[in-house]
Amino acid sequence: MAAGPDLGTVPAIDVHGLTQRFGEHVAVDDVDLTVAAGECFGLLGPNGAGKTTTIRLLVTLLPVQTGQVRIFGLDVRRKAMAVRRLMGYVPQQLSVEGALTGRENVTWFARLFDVPRRERTARVDEVLAMMDLTDAADRLAATYSGGMVRRLELAQALVNRPALLVLDEPTVGLDPVARDSVWTRVGELQSQYGTTVLLTTHYMEEADALCDRVALMHHGSVRALGAPDELKAALGPQASLEDVFRHWTGDQLAGEEKGGLRSVRTTRRTAGRMG
Repeated sequence: MAAGPDLGTVPAIDVHGLTQRFGEHVAVDDVDLTVAAGECFGLLGPNGAGKTTTIRLLVTLLPVQTGQVRIFGLDVRRKAMAVRRLMGYVPQQLSVEGALTGRENVTWFARLFDVPRRERTARVDEVLAMMDLTDAADRLAATYSGGMVRRLELAQALVNRPALLVLDEPTVGLDPVARDSVWTRVGELQSQYGTTVLLTTHYMEEADALCDRVALMHHGSVRALGAPDELKAALGPQASLEDVFRHWTGDQLAGEEKGGLRSVRTTRRTAGRMG
């Protein structure tokens, strides 16, 4: 499913000296990160740590001020459009239009990503089936549960067959069953297609189970980096990834909520305001 450059020769993400300021506030502070093709990489940290700003720089929604960012070898400053064609992105902000059907939402994204007209119907059907939404495809998205909304957003992000899937808090506001459903499908993408996944999450058990490696950010900088088991072992034989989080930040982790489209919109709006 992944398309684009030779994935065996360059990192999916290669970041050096990335710094981003908003006035006097340093949101991202001299960050270095390398994510291998096919890896599931977690970007962790409390609200305001700089995770979402980093994500927005990677997906070309913000211009890079200082440092270098390459996606599969492409400089995001000079090759922004080419970079976007390699990506699927599920942001914190809701990207589903409730007044459209599931199929219409995905079709709109297919047009946005310039999927060839002759391939659009098949591509839309493919990703709807992949996310187990075929039976609900012609219902208004406003009638979807929270878990279905997330799967619809994944379908939108996958319709251009991206090499890199970027997920910014994709399960915020979901109950555990809906969260498991979303992550099951993300895991299938990795196992079947070798898709590279970059995710942020406040749920440490998710990061522990899903991620090959994680970076823990705090006050804009990377404080710890490595495989979850390595980071836990550094604290002691009984340590959890939540212990690692608290060790490096001292902050509380986010809770979880239930609900459908309205709840998703409210929860994401709050998460977006908090960073």
